[in-house]
Amino acid sequence: MKKFFLATLLLMLASSSFSQSFMHGAGLTVVGSTTGQGSNSDIGFGEGFYYFPRFNFVETEALSVSVGVPLVLGISATTGSSSYYDQYGNYYYNDNSSVGFMINAPLIVNLNMGRGSTKDNTKKFGYFVGAGFGYHHGDFLVDATDVYGYSYVKSTSSNVYGPAANAGVRFGVGRKHRNIEVRLSYMKGINENKPHIFGLAGGFNF
Repeated sequence: MKKFFLATLLLMLASSSFSQSFMHGAGLTVVGSTTGQGSNSDIGFGEGFYYFPRFNFVETEALSVSVGVPLVLGISATTGSSSYYDQYGNYYYNDNSSVGFMINAPLIVNLNMGRGSTKDNTKKFGYFVGAGFGYHHGDFLVDATDVYGYSYVKSTSSNVYGPAANAGVRFGVGRKHRNIEVRLSYMKGINENKPHIFGLAGGFNF
């Protein structure tokens, strides 16, 4: 399988024109995240703006291979509970809800087919799939209650990283390469509370 993949990649490189180009797009996104299990679970939702610059380092008439950073800036809200002891081992807390600011910035290598794959491709439809490595940051204000029933607000931050993937479709608009894109994304955090982070975005590529 590895030999077949390498042979296919070499054939694609050999048959390509080796032209390169910069492309980008922008739109709106909804982000969801889940952490923990059972009584120690958190469910978060956020919405915001995304900007997706990418560089095509391999191009043919039908496809391209690109590297890019689909940057997401947004506001998120989390509901759930997480129980733990403080640093002295004396108190037991229950986090009820939080609201905050988030940044999601994965580095993704995509295989692009059809519309939107290059500036010269004017097909009506296209799609893409890719994978890479992501970084997710959040700053939150948490509404919490301690074991004695006292409510308070605390600030916290999170820095998560892990493997990421995305896939989507593109629909042509006009006669040029411009298109509307629908993108699904996923990131698995491998540190801190190891969240699952999902995204659904829609935007315009120009």
